[in-house]
Amino acid sequence: MPSIDTSRRLRPLYLDQDIHSLRGLRMIEQYTSGRPETTLAGLQGCYAEMVAAQEEESEIMVRAKAVADKARLAEWKFRTQILAMKELVRGVYGSDSDEAQAIGYKKKSDRKRLGVRWPRPSVQIPGFCLERYCKAVIRPENPGI
Repeated sequence: MPSIDTSRRLRPLYLDQDIHSLRGLRMIEQYTSGRPETTLAGLQGCYAEMVAAQEEESEIMVRAKAVADKARLAEWKFRTQILAMKELVRGVYGSDSDEAQAIGYKKKSDRKRLGVRWPRPSVQIPGFCLERYCKAVIRPENPGI
């Protein structure tokens, strides 16, 4: 017999089939078993234990979802208040101030200026003229195309 992997959940179809089998067993009047876990009382006790565990899991899942929603809302509230504080600091002290830098913004004066938009290629390609290429891309001669 193959080994049973009890780390994964059973398919609902299998559980439904097992519950149906238990209900069918209740109709058999002469059923007896030498193994206590396979007697009608043993199976009904195991079924009651399973239902109780499933109900407990459902209650915990509902509480976990509620707590997760509460945490998510608290995170968003914190985020919006931080953004409001940052806007206030930028409005009061300016975006080029030390205070703005202290809360995580970069000073405008510290930003690197870009010098050349179109860097010249370091390798010359025969027959390629960058000036003509830029003119064709930026200002096409036939704008209707």
